[in-house]
Amino acid sequence: GLGFNIRGGVDMPHVEGDPGIFITKIREGGAAALDGRLQEGDKVLEINGTCIESVNHQEAVRLFLESGDIVRLKV
Repeated sequence: GLGFNIRGGVDMPHVEGDPGIFITKIREGGAAALDGRLQEGDKVLEINGTCIESVNHQEAVRLFLESGDIVRLKV
């Protein structure tokens, strides 16, 4: 995995009034922690160029799972 947990989506907003996808937990020793650029609370705007600002939670999870070996995130 990528070493972090997400919450949010149009079907279950993590932040009231904002349907975005947010990083809620960075797992110690995981890829995100080792890279060091992502922070808990970051809002993910794109996964490999695909806008996720108004997707449901399951669609965001699917996009992360299908992202491949090299993942580019816009936060």
